[in-house]
Amino acid sequence: MKYNTILLTAAVTMLWACGNGKKDYDASGNFEADEVIVSAEQNGTILAFAVNEGDRLTAGQTVGQIDVTIANLQKEQALATIGALQEKTNTAAPQTELVKRKLIVQEAQLQQLYHERKRTENLVKSDAATQKQLDDINAQVDQLEKQLNVTRQEINLNNSNIATQNRSILSEKAPLEKAVAQYAEQARKGVIVNPVSGIVLSRYALRGEMATTGKPLYKIANTDTLRLKAYITGEKLPQIKLGQPVQVRIDQGRKSWKYYPGIITWIADKAEFTPKTIQTKNERANLVYAVKIQVKNDGYLKIGMYGEMLLDK
Repeated sequence: MKYNTILLTAAVTMLWACGNGKKDYDASGNFEADEVIVSAEQNGTILAFAVNEGDRLTAGQTVGQIDVTIANLQKEQALATIGALQEKTNTAAPQTELVKRKLIVQEAQLQQLYHERKRTENLVKSDAATQKQLDDINAQVDQLEKQLNVTRQEINLNNSNIATQNRSILSEKAPLEKAVAQYAEQARKGVIVNPVSGIVLSRYALRGEMATTGKPLYKIANTDTLRLKAYITGEKLPQIKLGQPVQVRIDQGRKSWKYYPGIITWIADKAEFTPKTIQTKNERANLVYAVKIQVKNDGYLKIGMYGEMLLDK
């Protein structure tokens, strides 16, 4: 009976001490980092995937390959179609050459008629030829001159028609080139490229599995620098500002602490209730402000680890 009374008294004393004791830190919370979930950008079988939990990856590092055979075949087909377009085009040179030869003959005939007309005019003046003969030659000259104009127009029309046909054929080239670029982009997205430097936290896929666009492959975070998201009471809010150096500590054994220098990088613009995972039930009614302290990680800090912030007095 006396032993039980002593235990009860000791327990009450400890609870009273904990309830009335003053905290020796200014804010507390957990460490966090920007976690990036890398997802597949293409559909297909994962042919290669060199990612394991705990691996340190660099930004831009190729870590896997998704099968993009279909995209490559579609690209080759579009390129072959572009090549075939050139074979469908025509040239106006052969037809134009024939018309030009016809034009040369007509011009020679016209020169001969000019000469004949001149001779006939002289004969008419000397009454050696009739006016009807001269009129017939003039009619022939007029007709041949009109034929020459038609032949010249025929050359221009032939060139224009061929050019129009070629433009119609080659107009298909631009859409095909866009298709080639699209298929090339799909093939490029089959390469799994790590976006940020950091440590692989979780892996969600394996080589040989089927990937679909948007399927998570792995989660990575840069743990070289972590942030302690802590909560500070309103009465201490006037004592802090952005860029202010502070001390951060974590447990190191049962009765010792490990200290780190930190910088306040963010202060919430409005208050919130104290997270119940951090403070006691009585203190959860208090309004606090969230702050983030950037801390250089020496390898001992972990995401989710508890930490405390101390202001320089």
